[in-house]
Order: sequence, then C-alpha cells, then structure tokens
Amino acid sequence: MRVPPPKPGHPRFRLTSARRLTVSLVAMLVVLVGGTAGYMAFGFGFYDAAFETVTTVTTVGYGELHHFTHGEQVFTIVLILLGVGTAAYTLSVLIESFIEGYLGGTFRRRRMEQQIRGMHEHVIVCGWGRVGRAIAHNLEAAQADVVVVDSAADRIATVVGPSVHGDATDEEVLLSAGIDRARVLITALNTDADNLYVTLTGRSMRPDLFIVSRAASEQAVSKLHQAGADRVVNPQDLGGARMAALAVQPHVAEFLDVVMHDGSLEFRLEQVRVSEASALAGETLRSARVHDRTGTLVLAMREPDGTFRTNPPPTAEIVAGEVLIVIGDSGQVAALRSLAVGEHQVQ
Repeated sequence: MRVPPPKPGHPRFRLTSARRLTVSLVAMLVVLVGGTAGYMAFGFGFYDAAFETVTTVTTVGYGELHHFTHGEQVFTIVLILLGVGTAAYTLSVLIESFIEGYLGGTFRRRRMEQQIRGMHEHVIVCGWGRVGRAIAHNLEAAQADVVVVDSAADRIATVVGPSVHGDATDEEVLLSAGIDRARVLITALNTDADNLYVTLTGRSMRPDLFIVSRAASEQAVSKLHQAGADRVVNPQDLGGARMAALAVQPHVAEFLDVVMHDGSLEFRLEQVRVSEASALAGETLRSARVHDRTGTLVLAMREPDGTFRTNPPPTAEIVAGEVLIVIGDSGQVAALRSLAVGEHQVQ
C-alpha cells in the first residue's frame, strides 16, 4: 500500500527539512575544507587558502593572489563547479527552512489564534492521547467545533484543526483556547491529578461551564465531582460496560452505537431543551402533538432536577427547562428545536 507523503507541519516533514539542511551544511563545510586544503597543497598559506576558497565559492571574485598555474586553474574550475552549486543549494535550503519554520509557523499560529477567537459554543479537549483523539473524532462527527490543548509539541503537531500548545492547567492557555466562550471543557489527560487541577482551574474561571473529566481510578471520581466536574467518565469502566452489553444484548448495543456514532442511519438520538418562551411548556405530549407536528418520538424526559421520565405517557406534562430525549432524522429534530425555543406556536 502506498503511503502518502507527509504534509507541511507534520513531524516527518519537519524531520526531512532538518535532514536536508544538515546535509547541505555538511556538504558546504566539506567544500570549504577541501578547497582550503587543496590550495594549501599548491603552496598557499592557511589564511590565503581559506580566503581564496571563500571568494571562489561565493563568486565574489577579488582576483587571484598570484598568477595561477595550470594545475591551480583546473583545481579552481572544479571548486567553482562544486562549490557554487553547493553554496546555492545551501542558501536555498536555509531560506526555505526559515520561511517554513519561522514565517510559516508564525502565520499558522496567528491564523489559528484568529480562528479560535472567532469560535463560540465550542468544546475544549485537554489531552491529545488515544482518549482525546477518540473524543475529538466523535465530536467532529457530531459537527461540533473543537479546540485541542496539549503540552507536547510532537502530539499537538498532529492535530488537524484549531489547537493550543501549552499546559492545560495554566489559565492563560485555557484563555487562549477560548474558555470564556466555550460550551464544554473535557479533561482527558493521563493522570487524575492533572485532570483534577484542570477541572479546578476551569470551574474557577467559568462557574457556568459544563465540565466532563476523565478518571483513571475509582478514588478520583468523587474528588473530580467535588472539584467541579459535571460528569466523570472512567474509560475502562465504560469499555467494560460496552463489552458486557455486546455479550448479553449485542443487537441493542450495536443499534445504540449506530444511532449515536455511526451516522449510517437516517435517525439519531438527540436532546432538545424546552425554553421558557416555548409554547410546549405546560402542554402534555398529547396536547402539544409533538410526534404529529415534528415526527420525532420522545423516548425520555429529563426534568430540571435531573430525574428521568422514561417512556413517558401521552399525558406527561412538558416543563420549561426540561430536556427531551428524542429519536428522529435531522429535519424532524430541527422542527422540534424550533418549537422548543418558541419560534412557532403549537396549533
């Protein structure tokens, strides 16, 4: 299978550029040392030989220090052919490295900073390991805007999209990621201590921010909740629960995976919050005619206090601030959202 070449900014690309620069500088040094040694073999002193080599290779052309013999002329011709080409190549690699490494990096960084400043209601993912990559992949599949924060330069270089290189426990780094305008902060760092510190920092900066934290141990769950995390997830427990579900109820588990993450089905599970201004507030599912009006099917209702009403009957009353868990296609869910925010009256 053919492997595509690395893109600019990829670590492999930068390694190739560094190798080219090293090779060109070594070749230039070999030419200078070889030219100096050659002229010294013809009887030049060290400084005269070095001066003659540099002026020849750089094509400055101050003139010969004395009349050249045929042997010296032949050597100079060879030195010009080798040295001028090597010098030109080295200069081009130096300029290319400067433009790509400095100017290119500066322009990319400024463009990315400007892009992040224009983002609102985005999700900040702290940590670009296996868990962070999986989180970002699913968020992008859900068409959510994502900003990644990581302290490792080699990992952050592999992020395709807005990212911030820095320590996620630093308030300035979180401000650079737009925490003041973000909708959700996800801490997916490797250690519980780091996740705890980021959670504390994020909660102190944004008391209203929704924070999801990763826990590596059971002991850290309660501490992360106390630090301000709205939800705490242990990836090992979650993976174990999914594997158990596949063993006991494989069709149900696979259906939920397809509906939530696959995107191959037209129908998806969505959550819709009912606003104070919505005409749905105070109505029952029957009187509001949610299914008739939008085509969505209400599977559960989560009240403002956090309790769920699963498989609600038609007489269930819709309360302002309540979250409806529904299934439907994109158009049906969009129609329900319009009703939930009060854009249309229930007829």
